[in-house]
Amino acid sequence: MARRWILLPTVALGGLWWWAVLRLVLAPEHTGVVEGAVAAGGWGLSLLPVHVASASSAARRRSGSGA
Repeated sequence: MARRWILLPTVALGGLWWWAVLRLVLAPEHTGVVEGAVAAGGWGLSLLPVHVASASSAARRRSGSGA
């Protein structure tokens, strides 16, 4: 049940992002600031997990105890 609460918003936000990107690509003359902000925000969030790690995981790696 807890997995559903994570999966549903993830799919909804992913669908919203794809809608904004496709609208920007297919009909740029009819798009506005909202579509641009959603597309840029989603792209920026896709970079976040690559560059951000919690301090506890970094400390765990340095100490040699793996998960």
